[in-house]
Amino acid sequence: MERLNLPFIAQRRNECKLTLQEMAEALGFRNASTYLKYEKGEYDFKANHLPVLAKKLRCNMLDLFIRMVC
Repeated sequence: MERLNLPFIAQRRNECKLTLQEMAEALGFRNASTYLKYEKGEYDFKANHLPVLAKKLRCNMLDLFIRMVC
């Protein structure tokens, strides 16, 4: 089972010097506060968001996940 690595997403956004508003616009949200709710885990990113996140964060889509071992 895998889940999104939200701390990685936030850290990578900062490393890439991307604003919350830039991420919001890339994902089709109107404002930064909506995106922040996704980044903090209040809302769940949808499957169609993942390729956009990976492209904006300049990483592999697998990097967005925490690998869980059962």
